[in-house]
Amino acid sequence: MPEKDSYEMMELEKTRTGSALYDDSSRMYDDPYRITAERGLQLGEAADMYGDVETAEEHGYVTRGLKSRHIQFIALGGTIGTGLFLGIGRAFTMAGPLSLLLGYTFTGAAVYAMMQCLGEMATWLPLPGAIPQFCARYVDGAMGFAVGWNNWYTCSLTLCAEISAAAVVIQFWNGAVDINVAAWISIIIVVVVALNIFAVSIYGEAEFVFASIKIITIIGLIIFAFIIDLGGGPTRDRLGFRYWKHPGAMKPYIADGNTGRFFGLFSTLVNAAYSYGGVETVAVAAGESENPRRNIPKAVRRVFWRILFFYVLGSLAIGVLIPYNESRLLDAIHNGSPGGAASPWVIAIYRASVPVLPSIVNAVILTSATSSANAFLYTGSRYLYALAQNGQAPRFLLTCSRKGVPYWCIGITASISLLTYMSCSAGSQSVFQWFQNLTAITAILTWMSVSVAYIRFHSALRAQGISRDTLVFKSRFQPYSAWFSLSFFGVIVFFNGFYTFPSKTKKFDHKDFITAYVGIPIYCGLYLFWKVFKRTRWVRPEDADIQTGKAALDAADAHWPERKANNWWEKIWFFIV
Repeated sequence: MPEKDSYEMMELEKTRTGSALYDDSSRMYDDPYRITAERGLQLGEAADMYGDVETAEEHGYVTRGLKSRHIQFIALGGTIGTGLFLGIGRAFTMAGPLSLLLGYTFTGAAVYAMMQCLGEMATWLPLPGAIPQFCARYVDGAMGFAVGWNNWYTCSLTLCAEISAAAVVIQFWNGAVDINVAAWISIIIVVVVALNIFAVSIYGEAEFVFASIKIITIIGLIIFAFIIDLGGGPTRDRLGFRYWKHPGAMKPYIADGNTGRFFGLFSTLVNAAYSYGGVETVAVAAGESENPRRNIPKAVRRVFWRILFFYVLGSLAIGVLIPYNESRLLDAIHNGSPGGAASPWVIAIYRASVPVLPSIVNAVILTSATSSANAFLYTGSRYLYALAQNGQAPRFLLTCSRKGVPYWCIGITASISLLTYMSCSAGSQSVFQWFQNLTAITAILTWMSVSVAYIRFHSALRAQGISRDTLVFKSRFQPYSAWFSLSFFGVIVFFNGFYTFPSKTKKFDHKDFITAYVGIPIYCGLYLFWKVFKRTRWVRPEDADIQTGKAALDAADAHWPERKANNWWEKIWFFIV
């Protein structure tokens, strides 16, 4: 725990670009230990961040209203959405079952390495928004600006993608086809805004329910795949790995032979990145989590099991249930068929002659899309809030309700969802595909920024004499894990648009090229704009601000109640959450 008299030094740190919002040294810096003890953690955190109680009282601050079970279920299933249920089908038909499995495994390993980095930083300093704050403090104020606005734009467009996907899914049922898609879009927008605008605990409860449904469904589908594969379905047909032999385990893409199979494998990496998108939400939520020093490490560790069971086993299950040239799946993707008709899971259920189940899975896909929209509205609003704290967005965005909700941030982020009404003219499936293509690479740029921030954070700890052995959560194999994830995602970003270049079978596709790479100049443009406008400097490890905002959290650590299980049921529940 840092000494109280060290905060005079922390006040001087606030004058550096990007490290804190206010640099008015004429204001008295209030002791966060005293404020936290006398007036509560919410005001104590705000005073620690802003430097005085008056500013904290003027704007308000977010609350720690997310319970342990909220955080754990957000980590396990909070952002499992249309990528795993719908988008995975396109990658499967392009590359084949083995390529799909390897693509999700490789990308999952890099995502897990990145989350280890983010988990360590978020446990040391659990701030609302988190990622823009870390980049600004440890790397460069310009990177905080770039990654913050890049993340906000990504979340806003992904919000549109999930709402559009939900509108597609609803049309799976015949009774919904004749109703204008604008009606469904309006209902979903109202629902997700209502879940976010009143209190963070309402968002947490909604995600707890949604995640529970998704987790149960994925586990059920994997068990279903195991039973059908061994011949336990109505047809009694034992599948084994027959589809890995005919039509094959790896489908050539663009080129023939081994080159084509390699291209097919590489094509799954971007699709997998979209499916994993939002995995960092648990760190964004750290700023509103109860007892974050306990709950965040536990949640980050469980990301490994989420990747293994849901994504890796899920991709394996699809590969043994249907062939990559399944005509119904190809037709559904090509024709933009509504809802679960384009889901490989639903196609597998039809092939197994299991009645009723397709409609149930489609309903789950609908709740998944709504859940992901809910999560991305929350995450986007907190990125905007973090930018305002960094002094890189208008100050009025700091204003919170009595319940600690940054309602301006939510309202502005939610307003972007109105773009989804393009579905009324262009078609829900087409709009969903546009948004998916636009946001896949921006998510990877965010993960690269996290890796860079961690490398600098690691250097800052060493330069300032803080042993990593004293950390509550110490991630493994650092900083090598950070360098691995940075390198892996860098390769994906650089070669992401390989399919757009001319070959023997196709001409150069400038539209797809722009879609594949537009995220890079946007990110670089944001970085250069703030770099030139504010003349920010690369933060030296010995000067990195790793303390501001930490004191109030240290003061509160002793006040979180200790959990004691009184019976075997509570022991099981406490193990889960």
